[in-house]
Amino acid sequence: MGAFNQGVLPGRSFPLGATVYPDGVNFCLFSKSSTAVELLLFDAHNDPKPARVIQFDPKVNRTFYYWHVFIPGLHPGQVYAYRVHGPFAPERGHRFDGEKVLLDPYARAVVNWRKYSREAAIKPGDNCASALRGVVLDPSTYDWEGDVPLCIPYSKTVIYEMHVGGFTRHPSSGVIPEKRGTYAGLIEKIPYLKELGITAVELMPIHQFDEQDARPGLLNYWGYSTLAFFAPHRRYSSDKDPLGPVNEFRDMVKAFHKAGIEVILDVVFNHSAEGNHEGPTLSFKGLENRAYYILEKNLKHYSNYSGCGNTMKANHEVVARMILDCLRYWVDVMHIDGFRFDLASALSRSKLGHPLEDPPLLWSIESDPALAGTKIIAEAWDAGGLYQVGSFIGDRFAEWNGPFRDDARQFIKSDPGMVDEFAARILGSPDIYRQPDRETYRSINFVTCHDGFTLHDLVSYNEKHNEDNGENSRDGSNDNHSWNCGVEGVTDDPAIAELRQRQIKNLLTALFLSQGTPMLLMGDEVQRTQLGNNNAYCQDSEISWFDWRLVEKNADLLRFVRGLIHLIQSLHLFMQENLLQVSNRSQKPYISWHGIQLHKPDWGSNSRTIAFTLYHQRRRSVCT
Repeated sequence: MGAFNQGVLPGRSFPLGATVYPDGVNFCLFSKSSTAVELLLFDAHNDPKPARVIQFDPKVNRTFYYWHVFIPGLHPGQVYAYRVHGPFAPERGHRFDGEKVLLDPYARAVVNWRKYSREAAIKPGDNCASALRGVVLDPSTYDWEGDVPLCIPYSKTVIYEMHVGGFTRHPSSGVIPEKRGTYAGLIEKIPYLKELGITAVELMPIHQFDEQDARPGLLNYWGYSTLAFFAPHRRYSSDKDPLGPVNEFRDMVKAFHKAGIEVILDVVFNHSAEGNHEGPTLSFKGLENRAYYILEKNLKHYSNYSGCGNTMKANHEVVARMILDCLRYWVDVMHIDGFRFDLASALSRSKLGHPLEDPPLLWSIESDPALAGTKIIAEAWDAGGLYQVGSFIGDRFAEWNGPFRDDARQFIKSDPGMVDEFAARILGSPDIYRQPDRETYRSINFVTCHDGFTLHDLVSYNEKHNEDNGENSRDGSNDNHSWNCGVEGVTDDPAIAELRQRQIKNLLTALFLSQGTPMLLMGDEVQRTQLGNNNAYCQDSEISWFDWRLVEKNADLLRFVRGLIHLIQSLHLFMQENLLQVSNRSQKPYISWHGIQLHKPDWGSNSRTIAFTLYHQRRRSVCT
């Protein structure tokens, strides 16, 4: 090795990433096909050039497919990145580019956002000044003050799907400007969630994502464009120090736990921010493209089962290990209570993209002892045509129940022929989840989520209105099962407004009185509107934010939702693990069906009416 490597040691091939020891830091990186690796060390997070470059000697600093080095004297807070050299041969699946500065997949924090340019990572040439960098973290220094997992059973769980930034970014939030849209700002609103009756928040993606992954003039707001799976998103932190997001995120989790509320993360392992063959080289592409991504037969192109340009090769040994390491990190170091896997069916595809009957990664997640106490929830479909609701693998995975959403919407707006389907949803969907011993709470019931209309818009618009997204409303689902109650959009007609609120209450009643685990979308309890936009992924504006003035304006609906949640949390009838019996008085609890006459349900194809009585022990508990 040359003089510029003086004082460095060979290092070791485990663990991956940057690991702090008392006398220095070990760096380790996977790259099978590369020919040379450089470690770049920066004195400041936004320096245009590294202060020191460590060139790895393949005879000393490489073991099998792993490049590693130990640098004495380094400390937590050190900013670093890589350059990786090798063949640029897209026809063979290789996209090495030694001019591009690459982010460590295991980076615990990401810096240089003010100078970051996605465009520079796409164009040829050196992008060091505008590239993202990682920060060395010692996870053992944080004081958790005795915090332990809450382990709230699904049967007692009410999930609130929310956006960290959008929850407090509106000026009406009452949060000081410096903390609006941050983890710290969210802490201030925990009493609101506690009073509402929420037991778990499901946070839309907080892994570091690329806000520039959107059409010109817009920002990626939702966050389904991950760059660094181990790092909390920097913009959501009011603490601007290099490791500020990590500490502020842990403060938030600790505060939620003190309030008795679990934290579930929406994780996006099905694709990355690097997009298709025309996308940027930020990390995985430049490290080992063929390992990280499923490629087409023409290896220049990426298989797109995510709808976002690429698909992670989740069942590749190295990628699967990274995902498991990531989940364990968020549970062990960050004290997370569970995960919702975005487009989880994509994680069941083979290295060639074919559906696997027994996908190794998903079975590993299901059986991992470090994750045994967590909630694991699958969005059991992908954008490539896989739909596995009711057939997703395992004995632990809960599933987003898409049919519940669709059938409840159609029945409540009085579509004919929906009585059988709606009755099945109330029962916990035994027609979908056919395993005789399957717990009913593993059905995550919802009528709205981030993707689609809000509850207010569901009863206010017949058509989507996504013009602000810049795609002439071609984006977003056309299959919404919505009804505007007679007028499209905003109206001052009191009769229409009253009908809409009644429909909202009908939908909420169906949600909370059905067997399964209910999930409420942020702001639906106060009629938050996106003005008909059903795909607000790029709308970081008041269209997407929680307007806190609605808490007072729609106080009646808020009281109604609080009452519903209090009802189901106060009756064991709504905490059942097994399916209710139907009209079987010898086994309780049970359900009895009615039509417009008592005990005479109408299951006909033109019926639009169903009523039911729920019994628990000797008393009639609920009738609707």
